[in-house]
Amino acid sequence: MFLLKRVVPVIAAALGACAISSSALAEQQPALDTARIEQLTGLKGSYAKDENVFKVSRSRTDIKVQVDGWTMPTFMGLTSWAAFTPAHGSQVMLMGDTVLLEDEVNPVMSTALDAGFEVTALHNHFFFDQPKIYFMHIGGMGDVSQLASGVRKIYEKVAEIRAAHPTPLMVFPKTIAKDSSISPAPLEAVFGMKGQTSNGMFKVVIGRQANMHGVTVGNEMGINTWAAFAGSDSEAVVDGDFAMTEEELQPVLKTMRAEGINIVAIHQHMTQEQPRIMFLHYWGKGKAADLAKSVKKALDVQSTLRK
Repeated sequence: MFLLKRVVPVIAAALGACAISSSALAEQQPALDTARIEQLTGLKGSYAKDENVFKVSRSRTDIKVQVDGWTMPTFMGLTSWAAFTPAHGSQVMLMGDTVLLEDEVNPVMSTALDAGFEVTALHNHFFFDQPKIYFMHIGGMGDVSQLASGVRKIYEKVAEIRAAHPTPLMVFPKTIAKDSSISPAPLEAVFGMKGQTSNGMFKVVIGRQANMHGVTVGNEMGINTWAAFAGSDSEAVVDGDFAMTEEELQPVLKTMRAEGINIVAIHQHMTQEQPRIMFLHYWGKGKAADLAKSVKKALDVQSTLRK
């Protein structure tokens, strides 16, 4: 009993010291220049003191969206946002989500990448939405001025697209030949491998391995990169999927966008895999050989990173 009376005050004092230390540490975090963020983004924001996060947002009041036959208020999930918090030294971390129509996605993605952001996901949140809405998640680390300016560029690009085309575009530029007659040999030469053919179409598949629950999984279990071509040699379409690690995602994404290939989804297909595998779905139109060369450039970038 005597020992207990001696130990309890010591524990209480230690816990109190930890609480004071944590409080002091929180107070020592760098302060965000919220006025600068508002100035550069052109948006008013809100500050969450408990997390030291400053967030700006822009509701998509410029579009009318119906989901399941019901007019969707922006309050229900049609608001783009970007949040800032202090990181290491003078650096700031940014995370955000951008609400986009289909014809906005790829130009805005290129704007985000050019501004130094990472694009970390692209997907839908709804079914039966008219027009279709996609959500592009972004992240970044750097100087607050660079990040805030980048956010403004993203939102300005959206406004620019809608000003030029008040009615959303329904197709990508260029045409696809009605009947498929893809010549396999030139594409096999580009990829340096034999492909599959069917009814005038052509496909290559490149597998890789991962581990799930102690089991090795690979190509036939869905861990693969593929490219499928249809149409004619001069009016072709390529669609496909890149399977890649998180470290490979941004370089592959930048390469594909630089080549004019449209990105239509970025997400995962499984859980608990090692290494973690991300999947990037794409769609491109043009000459078959040019499209193959564009995909091959991304494959080469990915291969370099895996060495």
